[in-house]
Amino acid sequence: MDDFGLVLNAGSSSLKFCAFRRAAGTPWRLDVRGQLEGIGSSPRLSARDEAGQKLADGKVAASVRDGREALDVVAGWFRSRYGGARVVGVGHRVVHGGTEFPGAVRVDDRVKTVIARLAELAPLHNPPALEAIKAAEAALPDVPQVAVFDTAFFAGLPPRAYIFPLPYEWYEKWGVRRFGFHGISNAYCAGRAAELLGRSQAELRLVICHLGGGCSATAVRGGAPIMTTMGFTPLAGLMMGTRSGSIDPGMLVELLRVGRLDADAMDDALEHLSGLLGVSGLTGDFRDASEAAVAGHPRATLAIVMFIRRAAAAIGAAATALPRLDAVVFTGGIGENAAAARAEIVGRLAALRVAPLPAGAQPSSDALLSAPGQTPAVLRITAREDLVIAAQTVRLVSGPRAPSGTGPQPGS
Repeated sequence: MDDFGLVLNAGSSSLKFCAFRRAAGTPWRLDVRGQLEGIGSSPRLSARDEAGQKLADGKVAASVRDGREALDVVAGWFRSRYGGARVVGVGHRVVHGGTEFPGAVRVDDRVKTVIARLAELAPLHNPPALEAIKAAEAALPDVPQVAVFDTAFFAGLPPRAYIFPLPYEWYEKWGVRRFGFHGISNAYCAGRAAELLGRSQAELRLVICHLGGGCSATAVRGGAPIMTTMGFTPLAGLMMGTRSGSIDPGMLVELLRVGRLDADAMDDALEHLSGLLGVSGLTGDFRDASEAAVAGHPRATLAIVMFIRRAAAAIGAAATALPRLDAVVFTGGIGENAAAARAEIVGRLAALRVAPLPAGAQPSSDALLSAPGQTPAVLRITAREDLVIAAQTVRLVSGPRAPSGTGPQPGS
């Protein structure tokens, strides 16, 4: 019987999943990847095999109210496809691991306690990840669970990058510091960029711009981050789908002081009601906001313009942390698929000597977008956090052999 390793990436409204397969004496390989989206609204399950052939794509008959029910649906689909498959490990993406977890770990009660404690710093991410871990433990009680943390990639940030210009005692007493997020995506992209450019990762100086529901820009030197825009929480930095990004803290203090909002209402507004949604008044989805802008909706147009300007500014700021800029990497749902916005962002990087993108630079797979030989180069790379999580999981539960095509690993 073949061995299987599973990867779960739980979000507030979706559950992404992958299955890796290994016959006796053979390497691991990706067998299927998919997602259940629309949790709590209109759930839809989609899945494709390694060759990209569609295995599932349709609405789910049963209601799916939360992550536990989502996992039940995915587990049922997996059983119908694989029968009594032997699962040797389940890997989970966890956004916030604080300073406690500089690398992936096997899950035990202490790990779950820390993930729960840090949920207040990543309220959109840690709770569904913890829910998925508990549901997977219940469904597969004898199978090791592994947590892979976005923050682990940033464990080696230098103090100049993680200390805030605040009273130093806040860091010493309360641990207030920059952590950094999208680390799993950054780890993969750094290695994949080296492959696409035909250069050693050690010599490359990159700015990786992850644009999706959450957004960040990270300066990477020799495969290691030296600056990133996200901070103590995933709220900082760029304008996002429903998150504000960095704004004037004095304004927030004043709103609290005069009683316009209390702390809970402020948190809800910054996490759920800001960003593209807050400005457009319509949606936090970049695709929908773009369609509304094309149709002439003035606030949607304003939201898109602001998003592009802030993304370009963040790339410029990250570039100043590097001795030179070899390439700008776009990843994440928007970075990969919104070609027009990507071109507009690049068009604002002339001060960094980044040339405008050639017409027709709209690939749907990993590619060099800029003209051959152009420096700094511009790359489009699909975010493959699943491959990194799978490799870390296999390494912890069954030795050094990792799934093929995983690229670099956090800490490499």
